[in-house]
Amino acid sequence: MNLDVIAVDKMRESYLRDGCAMYRRRLAPYISVNVIEVKAQPNDLESEGRALLARVAAGSVVWALDREGTLLDSLGVAGRLAAVERAGNRRLALVIGGPAGLHDLVLKIVDFRWSLSPLTFLHEMTRLLVFEQLYRAIKINRGEPYHR
Repeated sequence: MNLDVIAVDKMRESYLRDGCAMYRRRLAPYISVNVIEVKAQPNDLESEGRALLARVAAGSVVWALDREGTLLDSLGVAGRLAAVERAGNRRLALVIGGPAGLHDLVLKIVDFRWSLSPLTFLHEMTRLLVFEQLYRAIKINRGEPYHR
């Protein structure tokens, strides 16, 4: 499976960049990970949303990170990821908005809206949490230790 993480803005904090790099290395034997960053447009959320959507590859299953989305535990993430793979989909795109979230035009086209928590996180931190949870989900699905 190929994973595209399409996110607003660059990672500014070194500790978050380091954490993301660590999980990308851990994910590499299992899935191909591509990170695509689009320029933040804080005064034009619609243009920001269009820029995100323009980077979604054709045929992708699209998940949006949205605090109003569905809360999942780690087994739930593993099940959702397994369902994408069982359906024969080769590409999963995860869209992460900026500080203002995602424009409705993005939320209307996604296949799934995933909430990590009812709490609000830095959008940069969201990326790290997503990588960790995807790694955990893959380990769960493979029956390998890590998730316990």
